Amino acid sequence: MKRVVIFASGSGTNAENLIKFFHNSNNASVIQVLTNNPHAKVLERAKKLKVSALSFNRIAFTKTNDVLNILKANKPDLIILAGFLWKFPEFILNEFENKVINVHPALLPKFGGKGMYGMNVHKAVVENKETETGITIHFVNENYDEGATIFQAKCDIYPEDTAEDVAAKIHKLEMEHFPKVVEKLLNK
Repeated sequence: MKRVVIFASGSGTNAENLIKFFHNSNNASVIQVLTNNPHAKVLERAKKLKVSALSFNRIAFTKTNDVLNILKANKPDLIILAGFLWKFPEFILNEFENKVINVHPALLPKFGGKGMYGMNVHKAVVENKETETGITIHFVNENYDEGATIFQAKCDIYPEDTAEDVAAKIHKLEMEHFPKVVEKLLNK
């Protein structure tokens, strides 16, 4: 049975979708949710779905081995960043090489980098008058949104679309594709 750990910072809709997707799987399960936000809704979602969930602070994540030790104890086959807003420390990435992935709400390399998350991305896409956008699932490296691309899915943007409209389209793509791409990665 493959073991998945999810990092999230906010509401946790992608985490919930992944947990439910693998709930009855014989191949994989989400065994832990970790968050840098003690008030994140993802903690409630994980608890309702009977998945262990913990929050941590920046010191535990970047200055000590606290989070690394939790990961080592869990022995994950894959670590998924699903709306996780902090840069991943190199010492953790080195320990779990090619096992950390992220979903980004744009077609990288466009609209990536520090500060480009959530509505910031959708507003930039609309302001730039893009005709399409999408999601990018990619490996995580030491730089924001620069790891190797695993998968992209696209959607059209119309001149009348608002940032909220774009957010809804992206959310739909994430819900549809993210679990399937994770499953394929785990089955490799």
